Formats: sequence, structure tokens, C-alpha cells
Amino acid sequence: MIMTTQYFIPILALVFLYGVIIGSFLNVCIYRIPKKENIAIVRSHCMTCDHQLKWYDNIPLISWIMLRGRCRYCKAPISPQYPIIEASNGLLWLLVFTVNAYAGNNAWSIDAAMIVDSLLYCLLTSALLTLSVIDFRTYEIPIGINIFILALGLIMTAYHYTGWLDHVIGFFAVSIPIQIIIIATKGRGFGGGDMKLMAVAGLMLGWKLIVLAFALGCIVGAPIHLIRMKVSGADRVLAMGPYLSVGIFWAFMWGNSLIDWYLRLAGF
Repeated sequence: MIMTTQYFIPILALVFLYGVIIGSFLNVCIYRIPKKENIAIVRSHCMTCDHQLKWYDNIPLISWIMLRGRCRYCKAPISPQYPIIEASNGLLWLLVFTVNAYAGNNAWSIDAAMIVDSLLYCLLTSALLTLSVIDFRTYEIPIGINIFILALGLIMTAYHYTGWLDHVIGFFAVSIPIQIIIIATKGRGFGGGDMKLMAVAGLMLGWKLIVLAFALGCIVGAPIHLIRMKVSGADRVLAMGPYLSVGIFWAFMWGNSLIDWYLRLAGF
């Protein structure tokens, strides 16, 4: 179905709203997963006074703003991470949906394939955002998030079954070289979480895009970490998860266009 911008804006507003709501859940995952806490059963509570929060204390974005960034009960500061993650996830979902739906000339195309792809990529984006924050803080990519991305990859492969071989090759295209590096460097080059991430993301993206994602992640990660080491005295140990996530996001958003541009430039 083709629609004009006027009719597409309410859909975008709904996508942003859902993204913000999921972003609130991501904050729960970011806090509880490293602590091995249950993300579904334990009720939300203040990190300072441990008071259980009411539903109106947990409205994404709005509650933090209305409370001016402080707990309603003990007045302790609430980390700005909460609205930042919520808003970031909403904006990223908006970007994913917009890029996938744009048909040119201020027209938007919505069909079943576009909705499925957008939903899977939105969920992948949320998983990448979550693991990036956790890996940056703990130098560990939770296995549960990789399993979640694996499930998304299986759904994507089944939905685009005619290209299943491309996705299966993608599972091994980068993960095997990383595993070789891990063995050769005795774990100093990459971590096991990095290898698993590129395997499951490769299943979802296919071999061309995952190779591009890996290259982009390394290109982004190396100079930024060198700058962080120089400016802020960051440790020499590099958490690759955030940089690989940037590469993966860029690859599934604009990777095919980038590959086509490079092939034209090279004369292929």
C-alpha cells in the first residue's frame, strides 16, 4: 500500500511510542541481567531506598521528567540513562521503520514484507542497544541476548527462505575467522561473546552484510578506543560489542546501498 506523508505520520508516532515503551524494558535488562536478577518477576524499585515503584512512577520519559530526575520517595537522583535509553530506542525504531518504508517522492510503501522486516530489525536494534551498554560496562555480552538474536535470525531466514543459503553462510562467514583469532591470541583479540554475536547476526543479515558489518565495526572501534585511551585513560582492553553493534546496524540499514556504490566505483 502506498500512502502520502500526511497519512504516514500517525504510523510513525505509533512506532516511536512502542519504541519508547520497549526502551523502558531495555533499562530493566541493562540493570538486572549483569546482576543475574529476574527481568520479569521482580517489581521495579528505587535503587537507593528500595521502595517499590507505582505504575505512574514508570511511565517512559514522562515520569522521569515530571519527577525531575529524582525518586518520589527518597529524592535520590535517578540516572539519566533511563530517559536516554527510552528516547534512543524510540528514535532508532522510527529511523528503521522510516528507511524501510520510504518509496521516494514523499511516498511511503507498507506491505507484509516491509512490516516483518521492520519489526525484526527494530527488535535487533533494541538487542544491540542493550548488549552495547552491558558490554561497555562489564566486558561481557550476555548469552541470552545472543540467543534472542539467533531467534530473530531463524525467523528472518525462514521468512526469506529463497535466500536461506546466504543466511546460513552468514552464520559462519565472520564467526569462524574470529574464533581462529581467539585461539591464536588466547582470547586477547576477541571474546567468545563477540564471536557468538557475529554468528547470530550473520544468520540474520547474510554473509555480505555481516562481512561489511565486521569491517565497519573494526573501522569505527579502533580509532575511537585509541582516542579514549589517550583522552580519558581508558583501559587497553577493548569492549568490541558496541562497535560491532554499530557495524551491524549500519549494515542492515544502508549496507546494500554501500556495497552497490563500491561495486560501481570499482567497475563491477
